[in-house]
Amino acid sequence: MSGSSQVILDSNIVIYISQQKLSIDEVFEDDKEYAISLVTYMEILSYNFLSKKEEQFVRKLLSLFRIIDITKVIAKEVIKLKKKRKIKLPDAIIVATTLVENAILYTNDKQLHSVEHLNIRYFEC
Repeated sequence: MSGSSQVILDSNIVIYISQQKLSIDEVFEDDKEYAISLVTYMEILSYNFLSKKEEQFVRKLLSLFRIIDITKVIAKEVIKLKKKRKIKLPDAIIVATTLVENAILYTNDKQLHSVEHLNIRYFEC
């Protein structure tokens, strides 16, 4: 893991925090800036939460992060990723966002470990 201070959170990490499968202390550090891809924002808010309380918690949590729009630069990176490997479009967008932002991806998705040049921190749940 490099010294990057920016972290991109994968959708699964935010959901696991909301379900208390991961604690806030396990994920967040004071010296990091946290952001999510626009696709993560859409995936999370379209999730069927177990309760209204959980959804309110997630909405509050999401309001703390910078949301990164899908730019043309990110779209070009997505296209390169999709041509090289079999990867779902939402995952490709999140990975491309991480690469373009020169950030660290926090995820629970093991298949993303093999993406070249991706700085990744895997969380076991």
